[in-house]
Amino acid sequence: MARIEPISETSIARAADYLRAGRLVAFPTETVYGLGADATNDRAVADIFAAKNRPDFNPLIVHVTSLNEAETLGEFSPTALRLAARFWPGPLTLIVNRKAYCPISLLASAGLNTLALRVPGAKDARRMIAQARCPIAAPSANASGRLSPTTAQHVAASLGESVKSVALILDGGACVIGVESTVLDVSNINTDQVSLLRPGGLSLEAIEEALGKSVSTQTPAQNDAAPKSPGMLASHYAPVRPLRMNATLAEPGEALLGFGPNAGGATLNLSRTADLTEAAAHLFAFLHQLDTEPHKAIAVMEIPETGLGQAINDRLRRAAAP
Repeated sequence: MARIEPISETSIARAADYLRAGRLVAFPTETVYGLGADATNDRAVADIFAAKNRPDFNPLIVHVTSLNEAETLGEFSPTALRLAARFWPGPLTLIVNRKAYCPISLLASAGLNTLALRVPGAKDARRMIAQARCPIAAPSANASGRLSPTTAQHVAASLGESVKSVALILDGGACVIGVESTVLDVSNINTDQVSLLRPGGLSLEAIEEALGKSVSTQTPAQNDAAPKSPGMLASHYAPVRPLRMNATLAEPGEALLGFGPNAGGATLNLSRTADLTEAAAHLFAFLHQLDTEPHKAIAVMEIPETGLGQAINDRLRRAAAP
């Protein structure tokens, strides 16, 4: 069993030592818990895939401490620079072209000539990366395709036997945002086009307001063969039990995950006040709770398709996919 330690100066220093030595460390960000490794170490990156049982065509997000560090790894268009300056640190991942002689393992890019980069909003995560003195490749710290972890205990439970390969789990409590980062493709420098690959903790409305233009979207079902971003597989973020969306009542054997003030019969309620930010923060934690006996399936009430509701519904659709 991996050791779980509360975040402190000592545990962050220990985590950085493990990362420099090529070991795996699970750590909290403002979005979800990540399973981190030195992104320049091919073997360490391969260990992430092995621990998660993750398809090797699915790229990883590389976490760095600043835009300056990111610019040493990837090519940033004017639009990419504007987005990074506005939203980093924060729940935004940018897909950019790799620079020549980029030291990031090609396995982290799934063999593509692009790179997924993010500066996490969580200060403790940035402190750990800075002390490790290397970029950190980190997908969510769960078994591939399963519910993302928003607590240290979720990490240990989801990885199962594979948790033995994790040197340390840093416990920073529950994640503030609770859904993964928004992913934008800004790799087409010639057109400066922006495409939304994955809705997440940063709303599409905020991005379009910052850019002063609309952003195109890419559907997940077309991307199972060679996704450009994490979280684009049609079936992903799934509980073990079947999940049904847009429910009004629970059927026999189902747990009902409610939303809003009119969900009196719900087993759990994402937000009694219909607050989408609160709902996003609760989503994975509540799904973890309902994915247990005596429940045989999970029904989820309708969530508005606005703001963070886009990210919530994206996760639910993938969780409900066969």
